[in-house]
Amino acid sequence: MSRSVACIDFRAGKVFIAKRQNTGDMGNRWEFPGGKIDQGEDFEKAIKREMQEEFGVSVDVGPYIASTSFMHKGKECFVDAFSVHFHEDGIERKFKLTEHTDYCWEDIDKIPELNFVDSDLQLYPAIKKWSETIN
Repeated sequence: MSRSVACIDFRAGKVFIAKRQNTGDMGNRWEFPGGKIDQGEDFEKAIKREMQEEFGVSVDVGPYIASTSFMHKGKECFVDAFSVHFHEDGIERKFKLTEHTDYCWEDIDKIPELNFVDSDLQLYPAIKKWSETIN
């Protein structure tokens, strides 16, 4: 079993998404950024580490949003989505990308139209519903 986090920063009707590098099963697809939880980490520590590693930014971790599970190469995997708040927006000063080729703030309603990773699309209905409660 593996466990990962998806980080959801939602502002003014837009959600932060990132495009994965063109490697692996889900390469070159959009995602809610995040990653695997390392041994001994809790959700908050994993989220802060992943956002620092992937974008060179600090985040505040907010509430839990939703979870999903899926099978990958015969192994059950879990993804837990949490609200986060980037200390910067990546527009004025670009984020340093280490795991992605691009990022943007996208209208939450457009997510299903994008080439999004499968597990994040499973989270999308709950994230969309959650986003409607904070606007």
